[in-house]
Amino acid sequence: MKEMTSLHEAQKSRQAKAALHHSDSNPSEITDIYWIYAIRRNGSYPSATDQSGKWLVFVPASQIDEVWVGIKKATEEGRLGGSSKVSTSKPNPNATDSNIRVICVYTYDWTNEEDVNRVRDELRALGITRKIPYKADKDTLNGKYRIAGDTKISKRYE
Repeated sequence: MKEMTSLHEAQKSRQAKAALHHSDSNPSEITDIYWIYAIRRNGSYPSATDQSGKWLVFVPASQIDEVWVGIKKATEEGRLGGSSKVSTSKPNPNATDSNIRVICVYTYDWTNEEDVNRVRDELRALGITRKIPYKADKDTLNGKYRIAGDTKISKRYE
């Protein structure tokens, strides 16, 4: 699994570099790449482990720019995990609804309840009040998606 984690982190790094020129863009205006990334700039945060995962914040497409601004800022300021990403307007084959976008807020280890709860609480402070799922990266790497018919994928739903 360690090799899969390294491959996933390398893939995220390549995607973040490819999206760098869009880092200050609104996700609703981007159609040439799937994701825009935000990387922690302040403070330190542990590297991803075999148990890395993410909170999935689903947002109506009409509100994605506004919600992303807050999460991007909180990520860069070191109030969330090591990175976050937002889906753009490029149609994604893994999306179940073209009118919904997703923001992934990464944590290094889904078994570290204190850190996962801290990040969730910060998302709540940013105005994310509806229930949100938490998904392990290994499930993503293994191709587990609702659109593929998988159910009960989330480690948490709070």
